[in-house]
Amino acid sequence: MKNIEWEKLSFGYTTTNYNVRCYYKNGKWGELEVSSSEHIPIHMAATCLHYGQEAFEGLKAFRGKDGKIRVFRWDENHKRMENSAKGILMQDVPSNIFWEACKKVIELNKEFVPPFGTGASFYLRPLLIGSGAQVGVKPADEYLFVVFGTPVGPYFKEGFKPVNIQLVRDADRAAPLGTGIYKVGGNYAASLASGDRAHKNGFAAALYLDSKEKKYIDECGPANFFGIKNNTYVTPKSSSILPSITNKSLMQIAEDMGLKVERRPVPVEELAEFEECGACGTAAVISPIGTIEDTQGDGKKYVFSKDGKAGPVSIKLYENLLGIQYGEIEDKHNWVTIID
Repeated sequence: MKNIEWEKLSFGYTTTNYNVRCYYKNGKWGELEVSSSEHIPIHMAATCLHYGQEAFEGLKAFRGKDGKIRVFRWDENHKRMENSAKGILMQDVPSNIFWEACKKVIELNKEFVPPFGTGASFYLRPLLIGSGAQVGVKPADEYLFVVFGTPVGPYFKEGFKPVNIQLVRDADRAAPLGTGIYKVGGNYAASLASGDRAHKNGFAAALYLDSKEKKYIDECGPANFFGIKNNTYVTPKSSSILPSITNKSLMQIAEDMGLKVERRPVPVEELAEFEECGACGTAAVISPIGTIEDTQGDGKKYVFSKDGKAGPVSIKLYENLLGIQYGEIEDKHNWVTIID
């Protein structure tokens, strides 16, 4: 293992020792297979390459001060992958195969789980692809499930510091009755151009509006959106937003903190009323938003941080979530699975 500077890790790929695979053939799932190869042999007519039969997940494992490794809400990731699989007619992965694969990847790569206190974590990427060959537009009859892991730092280079976001009006991440609620690659492909443009314009990410009316906040390319006002946690409700497990957890933590929680359509104009805003997801955890600029609309700039610091509610939400993930705060909702 090469010497890793844990504190300097970005959210990127680092080679580890092993990954775990499982094949669905002849109507059934096979046994888990351990591989040291970072490559997948695949048929040139596989449905994942031609018709987008591909879904993935992202979850994290954390090493606590006690040395134990904690996996956060893997069962919710399994449910979401199951929903994605059904949404694009793939064979879903049984929960026991999903968990055993994740657990084995952690156990085989323990030396890559970052030490406590470094700000880094071990990111797991379960991937399900249609591996069977088809030329006609129809589902595959064979599937490959892969789980690999890699140590990561913060998704946004700023870490837990306010970022600047560009409001996008001339692009859609997903359609209201499309695949937005599924974690499939096509949604991310659709966000690449506007996301790249936002980066070139000096923004950390793009914030999308609903694709039907362009009146309501949808989500950031890699994360859900939330706003804080009047002791209330507000997050958009939409038929095209990916249900974030982090957001779901934050809503519960907000309630535990005594906040009111509202999940509803959020008009663009309401941005002016929020005291704090943030983007949340497994990769980002919470990324506080400093400003949102409507560069393609009226040019309005919404400011949520004037001192370059996160707001008090966002800080408390962030600390409580990380505290549970690292075993520093009581896990009263049984979100964590411990691997000794």
